[in-house]
Amino acid sequence: MKTNPERIIIFDTTLRDGEQCPGATLNIEEKLTIAKQLARLGVDIIEAGFAFASPGDFEAVSKIAQVVGTEDGPVICSLARAKQDDIKAAAAAIKPAAKGRIHTFLATSDIHLKYKLRKTREEVLSIAEEMVAYAKTFTHDIEFSPEDAGRSDPEFLYQVLERVIAAGATTVNIPDTVGYTTPSEFGGLIKGIKANVPNIDQAVISVHGHNDLGLAVANFLEAVKNGARQLECTINGIGERAGNAALEELVMALHVRRQYFNPFLGRDVDSEAALTNIDTKQIYKTSRLVSNLTGMLVQPNKAIVGTNAFAHESGIHQDGVLKNKLTYEIMDAQSIGLTENQIVLGKHSGRNAFRTRLKELGFEMSENDLNKAFVRFKEVADKKKEITDWDLEALVNDEIQQTPDLFKLEMVQVSCGSNASPTATVTLRNPEGVELTDAAIGTGPVDAVYKAINRVVNVPNNLIEFSVQSVTAGIDAIGEVTIRLKYEEKIYSGRSANTDIIVASAQAYVNALNKLYGALLGKQKQQITA
Repeated sequence: MKTNPERIIIFDTTLRDGEQCPGATLNIEEKLTIAKQLARLGVDIIEAGFAFASPGDFEAVSKIAQVVGTEDGPVICSLARAKQDDIKAAAAAIKPAAKGRIHTFLATSDIHLKYKLRKTREEVLSIAEEMVAYAKTFTHDIEFSPEDAGRSDPEFLYQVLERVIAAGATTVNIPDTVGYTTPSEFGGLIKGIKANVPNIDQAVISVHGHNDLGLAVANFLEAVKNGARQLECTINGIGERAGNAALEELVMALHVRRQYFNPFLGRDVDSEAALTNIDTKQIYKTSRLVSNLTGMLVQPNKAIVGTNAFAHESGIHQDGVLKNKLTYEIMDAQSIGLTENQIVLGKHSGRNAFRTRLKELGFEMSENDLNKAFVRFKEVADKKKEITDWDLEALVNDEIQQTPDLFKLEMVQVSCGSNASPTATVTLRNPEGVELTDAAIGTGPVDAVYKAINRVVNVPNNLIEFSVQSVTAGIDAIGEVTIRLKYEEKIYSGRSANTDIIVASAQAYVNALNKLYGALLGKQKQQITA
């Protein structure tokens, strides 16, 4: 892609590295929904997946390339190991995109060479060079990552980078794969690459890092000061282990402190020009969408997008903010798309007003999804007088989330009290269309509901997380329930929103069980065909 040394390229890997976070597995339609929002956000590159990893990954990358990879849209990228079959699959998957990139990688640290690859440095040099040249036969846009660069011998790293650039790599990505480095070390690594790789001016320096020590964003900002011009990050910082560098934190750090960073990019210190192409007003919406679809909740005190990020409880802080926001706020909540809760619709609002408001909020829905969401809206409007934008987002995200349509919750009823045994009765419609009813006693109403559902579905699982959040304030607030189930080594998430928290809890559980049950059915089919 054409680069500008005075601008930072944002490479989003939410759909590839972010999805590797336990429990964050997404289906194809969910990935496409997120990819569309990433395009609205303004990311430069979407790493849509690892095409060779599975038929599902290949299909997802290909679908995103076809739908989102338009001429004026982002570059669509697929990851590939430094192997011909991987690269060939990546090339085929990104082919529908107007602008496609192959991102290939090979470890360079001595510990990886000895224990994982079992190859010599000379062998690694040869393979890296050969595979980059092979990838170049499919597309001009090639990215190479020396895996575990943060623990690699710098002198060997320089050799690898020089060879892959000569072979055709247009971007060289420096990953802190295990989140080990500190900002000064990471900045020094980038500085050393700039000074010691003779042809480095022919490629963009990118960085990728994990947050094991909580230093990923700080490391990236130090890398920018030393010459990195592409940042590989994820929405909400999701990813393996402690996650990746968070896109929203990087973008807003560069936005709020651009006078500080301007000189490092060759700009006038007082330049007001944005340092990235990101539409910051789409940040909060994107964060919510990814959280809802992955089932990964955002901690309240999370920088930029946490619910407490712009909240003030201290009397001194409140007094200062009321007099002038700048006393205790370094950025405006509206700059990330967070607006005051406005009453936008009520129970007398029609379908056209509903459709128009959803479009203003950035939702693009099929007629079928719109109809389902409108029914839910009317149900809630009859119970809740004031419908806010946040309520609408919760309802729509709940309705359009893609889960296998296997078991369907038809009815849930509970009985509980201070001197009574919590009892629940549930009715579910099974995949064959038969209604099944059962009841159970639990330690509380939700526990009773889950035990009754388990008796009907009869799929072994372990509930490892149950979380309830209020979407808005007030006694009639919509509650969002997120749960995570574990079966064997995999985690399945479910989410639902409703003014009745018991109903939301039941629906979230059924959603997660449907994902688990669907995975078991798919596994059985694969065994039969094999």
